[in-house]
Amino acid sequence: MTNARQLAFIALRDVHKGAYADVALDRVLQKVNLPDCDRRLVTELVYGSVRRQRTLDTLIDQFAKKKSHQQPQDLRTILHLGFYQLRYQERIPASAAVNTTVQLAKENGFAGLAGFVNGLLRQYIRLAEKIKGDPLQLPESPNLETSLPFLSPTKGEALNSPPTLVGLGAGGLGFALTFPNDVKNQVERLGILHSFPDWIVQVWLEQLGLTETEQLCEWMNQSPTIDLRINPLRTSIEEVEAALQSAGVLVRRIPHLPQALRFIGNTGSIQKLPGFKEGWWTVQDASAQLVGHLLDPQPGEVVIDACAAPGGKTTHIAELMADDGKIWACDRTPSRLRKLQENSQRLNLQSIQIYTGDSRHFKQFQNTADRVLLDAPCSGLGTMHRHADARWRQTPESVRELSVLQRELLTHTSTFVKPGGVLVYATCTLHPVENEQVVSAFLADSPQWQIESPIGVELPDSTDSAPEGWFKLWPHRQDMDGFFMVRLRKTNNSE
Repeated sequence: MTNARQLAFIALRDVHKGAYADVALDRVLQKVNLPDCDRRLVTELVYGSVRRQRTLDTLIDQFAKKKSHQQPQDLRTILHLGFYQLRYQERIPASAAVNTTVQLAKENGFAGLAGFVNGLLRQYIRLAEKIKGDPLQLPESPNLETSLPFLSPTKGEALNSPPTLVGLGAGGLGFALTFPNDVKNQVERLGILHSFPDWIVQVWLEQLGLTETEQLCEWMNQSPTIDLRINPLRTSIEEVEAALQSAGVLVRRIPHLPQALRFIGNTGSIQKLPGFKEGWWTVQDASAQLVGHLLDPQPGEVVIDACAAPGGKTTHIAELMADDGKIWACDRTPSRLRKLQENSQRLNLQSIQIYTGDSRHFKQFQNTADRVLLDAPCSGLGTMHRHADARWRQTPESVRELSVLQRELLTHTSTFVKPGGVLVYATCTLHPVENEQVVSAFLADSPQWQIESPIGVELPDSTDSAPEGWFKLWPHRQDMDGFFMVRLRKTNNSE
């Protein structure tokens, strides 16, 4: 049970039965005492195999007689682990990847198919070495001998030359081919090569075009960084930097965010780092920190965080207010509110009052708040690098359902704001149906509201600021989570 690949297999088996990837991973890691290097390997294999599921299925489809969906589920999982190591893990020798995968098959009920597993993986290796490139043949993949117009994956230009082999930059045995300049073909190519559903690729292509969509796909398949937000009521950014440096932990500052530091390299257990127990800092992505600055809460005000749990933005609001005023932290999930309570206690914040329930049904807050934050439930398409299975759980239908919820929340929580007050609508998704369309529909029905430019907020470089006044953070441009945010002002003649 202490074998890293066996633990990864057990976690992945749970994922394929419906468990969330992070929950399944935590479950297996809690049962064993692994060295840090093995914990990192288990984590990489689980999250990587989930992220790259579509690509790995395509490899099975190409090299096996039976398609991936026809394979026994546990055997499919074992093949995923083998192909993932070969294709994406350059530090793992090909022979080790093959031998350990064959051993997994023997130990998990597929001893009779060990030769099949061995042959399949070695066939991939032989073909990769033979063509000095990528055995992955994508839809309508052109013959290497044929001369047709192809699309440069870096410039998006039509090229009258045969396809070339372009390095993926991810290590392992794998390269990408250029492909014909056809929209449907490009959607499917990007979807298979970078392992996303076609509909997500399509949403990004419509907003960004081919070149940036490919950059965004590549960014979303990276391991996530960890940012922290220092608590200025307890310490200074210089003091936290010095304490972490003394513990051998490297950090760097993030431009435009006065409280933000980003970890560089491995940190070990977050809870054991200097200043955590003392409430000097908390973990929060840079994009999420920007939301608090956009809200710009002031000491002595009444602020409502309408969808507060697990509380990162709530505690930031309290810090920005110097813990002076009242913050109503509302959420309908008690278990997630407990996390908020724990964090506020650790950070020694007194201004936060927790209120359990659905913000769409609250009537007691009407015209009581100087500022309201609606960090709306969303599809999370801006944070898929953090949630390996999110790309497979969301669908166009679930996005439409979320947009209905978002409109209901925005319409009702806007009544919490006093005349002259401010509401910030934010999501960690990059889908216009959940962002621009929700805000536009609200403004069309609410003449007493208008978008207000984020005066005094320093935006990161290359932020996508629309003429309407809302803006998006694109991960591949700003190197932080994808977010949409807009600041709205209720006019003084509102009733």
